[in-house]
Amino acid sequence: MFPKYDVIVVGAGHAGCEAAVGAANMGSKVLLATMNMNTIAQMSCNPAMGGVAKGQIVREIDALGGYSGVVTDFSMVQFRMLNKSKGPAMWSPRAQSDRMMFAAKWREMLEANENIDFWQEMITGIIVKDGRCCGVKTGIGLEIESKTVVLTNGTFLNGLIHIGEKQFGGGRAGEKAAKGITEQLETLGFESGRMKTGTPPRVDGRTLDYSKMETQKGDEDMGRFSFTDSERPDHQLPCHITYTSPDVHEKLKTGFDRSPMFNGRIRGLGPRYCPSIEDKINRFADRDRHQLFVEPEGWSTCEIYVNGFSSSLPEEVQYQALRKVPGFENMKMFRPGYAIEYDFFPPTQLKISLETKLVENLFFAGQINGTTGYEEAGCQGLMAGINAHLKHSEEDPFVLKRSEAYIGVLIDDLVNKGTNEPYRMFTSRAEYRILLRQDNADIRLTPIANKLGVFNMEKRVERVNEKNEEVKEIDSYVRKTSVTPDQLNAYLERQGSKALSQQVKLHSVLMRPNINLVDMRKELPDLDQTLKKYTDEVVNLAEVGLKYEGYIRKEQEMVDKMNRLEEVIIKSTFNYDELQSLSAEAREKLNKIQPRTIGQASRISGVSPSDVSVLLVHMGR
Repeated sequence: MFPKYDVIVVGAGHAGCEAAVGAANMGSKVLLATMNMNTIAQMSCNPAMGGVAKGQIVREIDALGGYSGVVTDFSMVQFRMLNKSKGPAMWSPRAQSDRMMFAAKWREMLEANENIDFWQEMITGIIVKDGRCCGVKTGIGLEIESKTVVLTNGTFLNGLIHIGEKQFGGGRAGEKAAKGITEQLETLGFESGRMKTGTPPRVDGRTLDYSKMETQKGDEDMGRFSFTDSERPDHQLPCHITYTSPDVHEKLKTGFDRSPMFNGRIRGLGPRYCPSIEDKINRFADRDRHQLFVEPEGWSTCEIYVNGFSSSLPEEVQYQALRKVPGFENMKMFRPGYAIEYDFFPPTQLKISLETKLVENLFFAGQINGTTGYEEAGCQGLMAGINAHLKHSEEDPFVLKRSEAYIGVLIDDLVNKGTNEPYRMFTSRAEYRILLRQDNADIRLTPIANKLGVFNMEKRVERVNEKNEEVKEIDSYVRKTSVTPDQLNAYLERQGSKALSQQVKLHSVLMRPNINLVDMRKELPDLDQTLKKYTDEVVNLAEVGLKYEGYIRKEQEMVDKMNRLEEVIIKSTFNYDELQSLSAEAREKLNKIQPRTIGQASRISGVSPSDVSVLLVHMGR
C-alpha cells in the first residue's frame, strides 16, 4: 500500500510543515502524517507571526527556503516593524494573519510539492530495529517504513485541557490528544516531562465598542517577511488596545480558588514570558491594570483574539471579568480561554542536528523539545527535515553556528542547556545581535542553503549577489562624496546636531546620532538622484553597514575568535572519565551532552573555562 519513504514527519503544525518542506526541497520522498488534514498549519493560539527575535527567525526560515515567510506575507492583515526607535539589531517584523488564509495557503503550497505525500491518522508509535528508527505505526495497525522519522507532535502528546475545575483530554480545543508515543519513548530510555501553555478567549467583534479603545494601525510602508516578491494585501486592518482595571482583577480573583494553576491540578511549567492573566495579577499585585491587544482573526470573520488575557479560570469568571474591560461591556464570547498540559522531552537528549542520541534516524522538532511559539517550532522543523535528508543520504549534518543565525542560537541553547520552562527566543539570547539582523538574513543564509542543495535557490543567490554589489556602490558613494556647510547646516540645526564649519565627507555626517539618509536626501539632490536607482531595502542595508561598522567589526572579531574553538572537533568516542583534571560536574555534563566541538562544550552549564583549557591541552591545543 505504501512505498518506503525517505522521511516521515509526524504532525502537521508549524514544525511539521517546515520539516516536510525542508526534506522535500532537498530531494527526499516525504510522508506528512496528521490526525486531521483540515488543521494543517493551524494557528492554535495567536494568529500572528514574528515579533522580537521571532521576526528574525521567520526571515531566516525564508532565506533557507522554508515557506513561513511567503505564507505570512500572503495571509497578513497587518504588518508592523517593532522597535524602530532602537538600534537595527532590535528591529523585528511582526504580522497579524488571517487564520484561515494562513492554513489554506500552507496546505496549497505543501500539496504543490511533488515530493510530499499525506496520511490522515493518529500515529501511535515508531518502529525501532537494532537501535534505529525505520518507520511508524498507525492507530489502525498499519506499519509504514521510512529511512528517518521526524516527530513534531506539538501539544498533543497526552494533552490535557483545563478550564477551571474541568479537565479533558485534547491536543487543542475540539481535537483529541495523541496517545502511545510518550509511553514507547520512555520504554526506550527517554526522559519526559510536562509543560503547560494557554490561550485567551475568542470573542464576537460585533459586540465590542472600539471607540473606547486605542487604535493601533499597521506601518504605512508595509514590509514583508519573504525575500522573494511574495504576494501581499493592498490594505491593512487595524488592531486595538484596551486595559484591565481593579474591577476586572477583583472579578478574576473570585475564581482563583478554582484555578488549576493555583490548586495544583496543573503540574507542567508555563511560559514565563507569556503568563496568564491570573498569573499576572498574582505576580504583579502592585499593578492596577494590564494591557490587552484586541486583534482580528481575519478579513472575513468577526472573531477577535484577546491577546494578553490568556486564562484557565472557570468560563463564567472569564466572561464576567471581560465584560468589565472598557469596550467589552456588551461582549459575547465565542469560546473561553484554557490551559493545556502536554508531554515534552528535554532537548539535552538530542544531537546538535536534532537527531536523538538514543535512537538513530529519529529526530524531534518543535514543542516536543520544550519550546513555545510558531517561529521557534518552524525553524526547528526546517532544520530537522534538512538533517533527516542528510542523514539517510549519509552526509554530514547541517549545523548553524550561534554567529550565523538565531536558529543556531536556539538549537545550541536547547541541546546544551536544556529548558525547564517553555523556551522563547529573545534578541538578548544572542551574543552577536548586530550581525544577526532581520534585514541581512538572506545575505547570511541563502548562499549556505544553495551550497547545501536546497531546490530553486539559484535566483535567490543572484539576488543576494546583486544586493551586495548595490550596497557596495552606495557605501563607496557616501564615503567619497563631500558636502558643504550651506548644503546641510539648516538640516543639522533642526536635528539638534552641531553645524559644519567646513566641507566634510558625507560619511562623517551620517555617523552622527539622529542623522539618516532618508532625511539627507531631501537636502541633497545629487544624493537623492543617486539613491533612486536602489530599493529602500538596499539603501537601509547600506546605511546600517555604514553607521554601525565599528560595532559590526568588533562582533566579527569576537566571532572569529570563537570559531577557532568551533573548529576543534571532539571525537564521539572521547572518554571524559579519563581526564581527572576535569571537575566532576564537567565530566557528568560532557558525558551526557556529548558535544561535537570545543566551542559547544564551552557553552554547557557546569563546564568552566578551566575545564575547557583541560580539554584543549589534552587535544594538543
